[in-house]
This record gives sequence, structure tokens and C-alpha cells, in this order.
Amino acid sequence: MIFLDAAATTPVRREVLEAMWPLLSGDFGNPSSHHSLGEAAAAALAGARTATAKAMGCRAGEIIFTSGGTEADNLAVKGIALARRAADPRLDRVVISAVEHPAVEDSARYLARIHGFVVDVVPVDAFGQVTVEALAAVLRPETALVSIMFANNEVGTVQPIARLAGLCRAQGIPFHTDAVQAAGWLPLEAAALGVDALSISGHKLGAPKGNGALFVRGRTRLEPLIHGGGQERGRRSGTENVAGAVALSTALTLAGASGRQPAAAIAALRDTFIAAVLAGVPGGILTGHPTERLPSVASFCFPGTSGESVLLELERRGVICSSGSACAAGSDAPSPVLLALGISPEVAQTAVRFSFDAAITAAELREAAEAVRAAVGSVRSLAQRE
Repeated sequence: MIFLDAAATTPVRREVLEAMWPLLSGDFGNPSSHHSLGEAAAAALAGARTATAKAMGCRAGEIIFTSGGTEADNLAVKGIALARRAADPRLDRVVISAVEHPAVEDSARYLARIHGFVVDVVPVDAFGQVTVEALAAVLRPETALVSIMFANNEVGTVQPIARLAGLCRAQGIPFHTDAVQAAGWLPLEAAALGVDALSISGHKLGAPKGNGALFVRGRTRLEPLIHGGGQERGRRSGTENVAGAVALSTALTLAGASGRQPAAAIAALRDTFIAAVLAGVPGGILTGHPTERLPSVASFCFPGTSGESVLLELERRGVICSSGSACAAGSDAPSPVLLALGISPEVAQTAVRFSFDAAITAAELREAAEAVRAAVGSVRSLAQRE
């Protein structure tokens, strides 16, 4: 089997499991407890926070551990917008892009539905990018928050986050980015990016599912969504998942230690794979930006097929991939992301996404490209006979 669905999840790294194990066995205490077991857990949690902050170029006190990327996005979008409007009732607008993950989009729609906010959607170009000019056109004095993802989970397009955040900073508007897909591939230094909040998820990095983190800059106002014991400096109550925090920090540290060379090497393999697929499949369409894209994502539309049929045929041939976001799996509707790029609904329903981790090999991608050629050909032939 060749696994090409790493944007959905990744296997847990052995080093991460080994780092977690003491917190699941001997040092299992509650970090809020004032005894030796609790103090050991608290020390491990503090170490994880420091390591995570180092990887993200921020202070330890600016890290909030969460249950994953979805919670981190919810906390950022709802928490910052609600806190800013509480301080100034005139701040009643939020801006998102047309290609956001549902965790951001649905959070913004919640603010509109329940709290009366106005949601402004900034369009993207045919490659899925937000331009500075497009963002500037939707900003208002009443804008409480802007949230634009770092890298798209379906087509892999990378946004010019530093420039977009700089525009917002000049107008005093907090800027959040969903960096769940970018983590491990792109630099996450918060200061260099100029963002006020940034979300990540552990299971995209080789940590288990159910852990994530949110960076929130210094004095940025944040209304908590979960109330109770006041953990995470009052910003996210609930007994901390110490093992999960250690897993996340370990995975981030390992990704940082590998440096930029593996990302460049994977990008070269990706480009060879893209060229092979486009050469082998007449009419195949690469979606997303041709160069400003994640090293690990290649996404296509194959007109004359059904994306789901191609997926099934590829799995029969030993290649595991997806039709887009795992969060939208099972939906018959065409991808809103592809529609936002100007792709027709009929073509959008032929989409297939291939995403890989750093362990992928050139031989595997050559085999996968041949399987794509054969699978698409088989599905097209069957459709023509029908």
C-alpha cells in the first residue's frame, strides 16, 4: 500500500510515542495537584510549552494547548472577535477567505448567526491565493478580526501571510492564521509572520489525534470558550492533556530539527509526480498554485470521471488518497474551495488529492503516478461504455 493521504492524518512517530509513554504510566498525575505526581506532570507540561513556543518563535505564555486544530481555530476566531466587541461594540465584522477550513468558516458563521456579526469573505484568484489588494478592499473600521489560512488543505496553495498580516497590523486589526497544514513544512515563527494568533494540530505532524495548540500574541484580548478550572491561564479550562502536549512539542521539535532540506526534497518529488500524472492523463488539471504550494500536496481534477470512482480504483491498485478535505468526506456537493477557484461544479466533482509525508520515496511516487494513469483510464472507459 502507498499512503498518499497525509494531509488527513499521519502515523505516530516512534520518538513521539516514547516521549509520551512516561506521562501515560509513571508520571500520570494531574498537573494541578500539589504532590509529587502532580508536580512531575506540571514540569512535563511546562517543558512541552517551552519547546512548542521555541518551535513557533514566541513566548511560552503565548501558547494554549487545545484538543486539536479545530478547537484552536474556534478559540481564535470566536475568542478574539467576542473579546474585541466586548471592549468596543462597534467592532462587529470578521473577515475570512473563500477557501477556509470549516473550523474557521463555521466559527465565523456562528458569530453571525448567534452574535450578530457580519462576515466578509475575501475572494481568491484562480490559484487560490488572497492578494493584498483583495483583502484591503473588504477591511472596515468595524473589522474585529481577519482569519486567513496559511496553506490550503485541499489544493496546497500557500498564502502570503506576512504581507496580509502586515496590512492588518497597520490598521490595528488582529490577524489569525490556520497553520494546521503548514506545520512541519513551512516556518511557523510568529514574529516573522506578524500574526496575532496561529493554530496547529498534532496529528498532521506525527503526534496522535486529539492535541493541538494556539499561539495568541501577548496582550491580544481573548474570550475563553471553555469555562471551569481556569487552566491555561484562564483561557482554556479543563485538566490538561500532558501526554498530548508532550507529543505535540516533540513532533514540532523533530520537524524543526530536520530543517528545510527535506521540504525541498519532497517538493522536488512532488513536481516530478505532478509532471508524470499530467503526462499520463490526457486532460488532467492541476489545481492550486503551480509554485506557491505545500511541498507535500498535489491535487488534480480529471474531467470525464467521478473523483470517488477514481479513489476506489486507486485503492484497488494499492494507492490510498482522497478527494479533498477529510472533514467533508461523504458529501456529494462539489468542494467550495474548488468552486472559489472558478472551477465548474462538474469538474470539481472529479477532484483527487495526493498528499505525502517526509517518508515518501521516488519509487513510490512513480508507482503511484502509473496507478493514476491506469485508474483514470479505467474509469473513463467504463463511463464511455455506460
